[in-house]
Amino acid sequence: MTAKVEIYSSQFCGYCARAKALLSKKGVEFVDYDILADSSLRDEMVKRAGGRTSVPQIFIDDRHVGGCDDLHALDRSGGLDPLLRV
Repeated sequence: MTAKVEIYSSQFCGYCARAKALLSKKGVEFVDYDILADSSLRDEMVKRAGGRTSVPQIFIDDRHVGGCDDLHALDRSGGLDPLLRV
C-alpha cells in the first residue's frame, strides 16, 4: 500500500516544481493543493505545518516532512523511500 502524499504549492513556484518532480520520478501519486487558487488552503497549510508559511509544504501519511529542501535531504539520507513505501 502506497503512502498518502499531500503537497501544498503554488503555480509559479520553482521549489514546488522540484518537489513534485522528485515525487513523480519515484512514481508517487500525490494530492496537490494550490494555495493561490483557494486561499483557505493557506490557513490550513500553516496550521498543519506548525506555522511555516512558505511553499511547498509536504505531508506523507499526515506527517509533516517540510519543504522541497527537506524532501530532497530525506531522499539523500535514504529516509524517503521507506516513508513512501516504494
